[in-house]
Amino acid sequence: MSDHNIDLASLLCSRLCHDLLSPVGAMNNGLELLADEKDPEMRKRCMELLTESSAAAANKLKFFRLAFGAAGGFGPSVDPKEAKAVIESMLKLGRTELVWAIPDELMPKNAIKILLNLALIANEALVRGGTLQIGAEMRSTESEIVIGGSGPKVIFDENIKKTLLGHMDPSKIDSRTAAAWMVYDVAHKGGGTVQINQNGNEDFVIGAIAKK
Repeated sequence: MSDHNIDLASLLCSRLCHDLLSPVGAMNNGLELLADEKDPEMRKRCMELLTESSAAAANKLKFFRLAFGAAGGFGPSVDPKEAKAVIESMLKLGRTELVWAIPDELMPKNAIKILLNLALIANEALVRGGTLQIGAEMRSTESEIVIGGSGPKVIFDENIKKTLLGHMDPSKIDSRTAAAWMVYDVAHKGGGTVQINQNGNEDFVIGAIAKK
């Protein structure tokens, strides 16, 4: 494994730890409160907090396992329903509606990774929620993925844009831009491309082609 890949793996681990810190911390707080609390109503609320936080942590782990990991439980192709399920679990934490337009046919694992990481980036750009549209078309030699986002306020980080397009110095990639670098790297290793079209601060479209 090259130094570049080792660095990317460490950055993705940092991103995973950052995202898990909040729900795991909430579980720890809930357990501490539960140990000292005697009031039945407050104990009930503590249990609700623990249930919500454990579900959030589990959903994040499922998402990142498929988006960042080797997805060892899957073969070279993945059922897109698996991707839809982990995206929906991620969106439950916010105010974003998912519009899914992907046929029920297996997709190459590299295309699924691109799709999931683009969904993560797009969801974060919709800072006040909105609509996340995801579509894909599989052809004999490639998969075309399109992610569209629209909402009352869109903040698309310029460094993430530059990273998606391959315009960022690899030495400056950090945990915040690691998912975007993974999209660029996976797409371009196979001869694919990534494109971005943003319309003001309300909507955007990201397109990627992953070669088989």
